[in-house]
Formats: sequence, C-alpha cells, structure tokens
Amino acid sequence: MKATIYKSTGSWYIIKDENSKFWNARMKGVMKIDDITSTNPVAVGDDVEFEIENENDNTAMIDEIHQRNNYINRQSPRNKYQHHIVAANLDQSMLVATLKEPKTSQGFIDRFLVASEMYHVKPFIVFNKSDLYKQKELDKYEGWKAMYEMVGYKVFLVSAEKKEGVEEVLEMLKNKTTLISGHSGVGKSSFLNVVFPDKVLKTQEVSGWSGKGQHTTTFAEMYDLPFGGRIIDTPGMREFGLVDIDKQEVSHYFPEMRDRLNNCQFNNCLHFNEPGCAIKEATANGEIHEDRYVSYVNIMESIEGKSY
Repeated sequence: MKATIYKSTGSWYIIKDENSKFWNARMKGVMKIDDITSTNPVAVGDDVEFEIENENDNTAMIDEIHQRNNYINRQSPRNKYQHHIVAANLDQSMLVATLKEPKTSQGFIDRFLVASEMYHVKPFIVFNKSDLYKQKELDKYEGWKAMYEMVGYKVFLVSAEKKEGVEEVLEMLKNKTTLISGHSGVGKSSFLNVVFPDKVLKTQEVSGWSGKGQHTTTFAEMYDLPFGGRIIDTPGMREFGLVDIDKQEVSHYFPEMRDRLNNCQFNNCLHFNEPGCAIKEATANGEIHEDRYVSYVNIMESIEGKSY
C-alpha cells in the first residue's frame, strides 16, 4: 500500500494512505536512499510503501521508499558533519523573513535561496510583520524587493497579524507542495493560522507509547491546505548550514551569476581576483547587486577546507 510521510519524530512516522487514513509507522530495518547519508533516511513528503502491522493500534511498517523528485538538505543541527533532509518532493519553498523583531539577515536569505537552487526547488520570499515597519524598514524592503526581483525571485510584503497582503501568497500556495521556513519569531505560526483559520493543524498525534520521549523540534510536518495543495512547516532555524557544496559550484546557484559564467576568461574562475572575470565586471557595472556578491563571498569563505 502506498502512503506519504506527514510527520516524523525520529523513529516513528505519521503516514497518510491513498484513502486519507493516517497510520503510526516505523521503518523495516535500515534503509538508505540515493547514497544519501543523513540523520533521517525518510523525510516528510516522501512517498512510501507500507504494510499494516496492527489495524486496531493503527500501526504500520514502512518497507519501501519511492524515488524522490527532489529534496532540501541542510547541515544537521546536532552534528555539522551530518546532513538532515528537511523535506522531499517539493514544488516550491517559501521563506518567511522579517526586517524587525527579529531581523532576518540577508546572509540567511541568500543561503536559503542557494539551498533551494541546489535542489531544484523554486523559492519565493515573504516579508512578514509589515504592521511594525516604519519608513526605514519599508525603504529596506523596497531595496531588497528590487534586488531579488532583478534575479527573478518573487517577493511579498504581508502582515499575518493584520491579515494584510496574504491573498497573493495564498494564491502562490494553491495546488502546490510548499516548504515554509524561517527564523524563530518571524511569524510562521501567525501565517499558518491565517491559512488554517480553525487552527486544526495537527494531522494526528503519534500514540503515547510509540512517540514518548521523542524530540520533534528538528522535524518538519505536512498539512493539507483547505484550498488544494500541501504545506510543510519546519521548526525555526537559527542558521541554514549548506551541505554537499563545493566552491566551484556556488556561483551556479546564484541565477544572476549562472547566466554569465561562460563569459569568464577561465573555466575554473572563482570570481575573486582572476583576470577577465565576467562576474566581477557585472558587479562593478551594477548588473549584479553588490550585496549579492558579498553573500557569494561569505558563502565561499564558510566552506570548510577550501582554499582559493
């Protein structure tokens, strides 16, 4: 029988079968997919095959994982040398950011965008808490909106608290599977309460005996949208640690750089001090935003064991 993973608590999963019935499921033995070594072999959004273990207890055994269309990976919160699959089989990713209380850094935004580009998931950005913004923050928003739209990303300004500007974002979510992410405190819960006005967000709690003592803080959870589509909520992140990325690849995940890479004099150009660098030239000409180039440099410098 086929099902989709809706929630993970580490060793137990909540799955939804093709008849919309939820089951508490666990893995059959050790499974490994696509040679990905991660802290969680199965992620929210994965399609799986399962067998009923005990119908009375609503328990099942996952015995096969279907091929993923895509997934988003990040550095494990517990071990920087391990990977954690955030979610799988996504149509798009939505980053909730704020310019005040708390302030989301451009570095965090750009890392999220790079991670989405790496895994072929189309991202967009929603700036929340517009009701708190004064002219200074509104000016900053307009600057960032222009910068990101020039690259091709959609940017929205909303106040989930006041329910302002949310209609356009809801339209973006319709009939898509969307990963929603952001720092703690940016108002993801407030936004989700707009999406689900009845606040019935829980799919189904893992039964007490199976889920007892499990830490769920690093795991995502998927919900069916009332107007079609699904949304995968992720816990608030302090950082978005990139994994499986080589210095030679980074520029490929900046769309404004990717379009110009063939114009560099050298094939292995890292866009620092090499002669005939099309990226440096485009930055100097204002065709690539200087702040985006700074983000590129910062990401390059954060890749361990790489020298240039």
